[in-house]
Amino acid sequence: MTPTQQRMLVLLAVLLSSALCLGFLPISRFLAVLVVVAIWGSAAVCIGLLYRRENAIASTSLAHLPGAAYRQPVVLVCGDLPYPWPDTSPILTVSQGCWIRVENPHNLVAVAQELLSQRPGWSRQLSVMFCVCPQQHEEQKSLTSQLLMFRWQISQLHKVTGHAVPLLLSSVVGASMVKNIHWQSATPEGNIRVWHSALVPEAVTDWLNTTDSQYVEHPVLMNSLTNWFSRYVHSVFTDNKPDMPPVVPTAVVWGVSPVLVGNLPRSVWTDWLHQHTALNNVAGWHPEAADNMVMPLLPDFILPFLPDGEGVTPAQHLWRNSLTLLTLAIGVALASSAWNNQQLLQRISFDLQHYNHIDPEDHQLKAQAVKQLGLHAAQLNSWARNGEPLRLGQGLYRGEYLRAPVMAAIQSYVAPVQPVVSTAPETRQPNIIHLDSMSLFDAGKSELKPGSTKVLVNALVGVKARPGWLIRITGHTDNIGSTPLNQALSLKRAESVRDWMRDTGEIPENCFAVQGVGASRPVATNDTAEGRALNRRVEINLVPQANACLAPGLSSAPSQDGGV
Repeated sequence: MTPTQQRMLVLLAVLLSSALCLGFLPISRFLAVLVVVAIWGSAAVCIGLLYRRENAIASTSLAHLPGAAYRQPVVLVCGDLPYPWPDTSPILTVSQGCWIRVENPHNLVAVAQELLSQRPGWSRQLSVMFCVCPQQHEEQKSLTSQLLMFRWQISQLHKVTGHAVPLLLSSVVGASMVKNIHWQSATPEGNIRVWHSALVPEAVTDWLNTTDSQYVEHPVLMNSLTNWFSRYVHSVFTDNKPDMPPVVPTAVVWGVSPVLVGNLPRSVWTDWLHQHTALNNVAGWHPEAADNMVMPLLPDFILPFLPDGEGVTPAQHLWRNSLTLLTLAIGVALASSAWNNQQLLQRISFDLQHYNHIDPEDHQLKAQAVKQLGLHAAQLNSWARNGEPLRLGQGLYRGEYLRAPVMAAIQSYVAPVQPVVSTAPETRQPNIIHLDSMSLFDAGKSELKPGSTKVLVNALVGVKARPGWLIRITGHTDNIGSTPLNQALSLKRAESVRDWMRDTGEIPENCFAVQGVGASRPVATNDTAEGRALNRRVEINLVPQANACLAPGLSSAPSQDGGV
């Protein structure tokens, strides 16, 4: 993948990890935030390293490689060249493939490693060519030593790529008797073709039949080159050696060019011609000076016969890795949701069993247990109205199955009856529960705050202890603001408290009487902040009015006195 695609993949991984930590994993919010900060810090370091690597690549000799999606043959060119390399960059891209010049054959493995680090997908389309120009070598022994060294480099390259890299061997000589460069190629299958400068192949027999009699030296020169090559070059790669496996070339190319740089007066080629032919007595067997002549440097025609790229492209790698990350994130989210629901079931089931196993005579423990169940009920009712949180969702939410048992347990609770000390008739007075408005509402608002549940649950326990009594809820404000606005605000706040108790405690609506009196009934002075805070309140009056909220036809339930 390209550095940009790698950065995109890192960013996707960070976003998915952050979503899992904050929304799904069963860890505390503080720990989740710490993990997210650590993830983003690691991602920043990783992206910084990718930028540094990209900048380092841009400054190397392989900075102008084709894109990662390039799938044509890529050939590392080692050894001699008949003409100078045409560019300052070692990369030469043609229509059939890409040539990369390796000046020193000792660096073949290092160059291949650098190339594959930038283009990991190019391993299967990589080939190596070694070119020998015998007119540039004075001693055969020195040339053989270079060839053996290169054969060892090929064996080491196998360890880098993990497979045998195709080898292309080439040899070029210069002779002014030819007007254009002539190529001849051979493959292990025995297919031999002649290629002219027009890159049109023909069989050797056809070439011999069409060659003018006055140019009969051309086939003889090519045949001499192939014989020398087979004896002194090809055999070096294919002979059995104890420390190196044989390397069979994928293709062999010979060339005869009218020009050639670096021609020596005495070379292994002149020695060969002198010993095996009489061509050194024929005019035109020396190359011309390469001043103004432009000849093909490399055998481009052989590129289609070399392996090209296969497998997935960098874009496909990106999509596959992204899909893998997304699938993994979904799996973790589902597993976390299942775990969170299991913990919810265990927690509420434990409190229900604890409540049911408490001795009815142990009134204090029974009251504490029903208070805890009230908190569960408030939470379950809130999720039923507004939807369950993300960490419990994905179709795995189980809390709805617990609402009915929790509400049934709360409704079954009966507060203890206080003993009557005196037999004298006593006038029952209303029981008043005072609720601070600032703990229930935001300033100027009538919607209950999220943190008001605990206060309301405590009040609901006291209300449930007086079944059948009239519940009168009165809203009060301070004198800040206009009288009509204060009157309306106090009424809406009383109605919000009434609605919560009606829905959570499942109390019939006809048990409630709601009113808002604004600032007309202060309990403290409105001249100080402390006094105004005391005046902002909601009062719940439990009026001992028999059969106040029973439907017609039902018998009255005995009311129960006692302080709240």
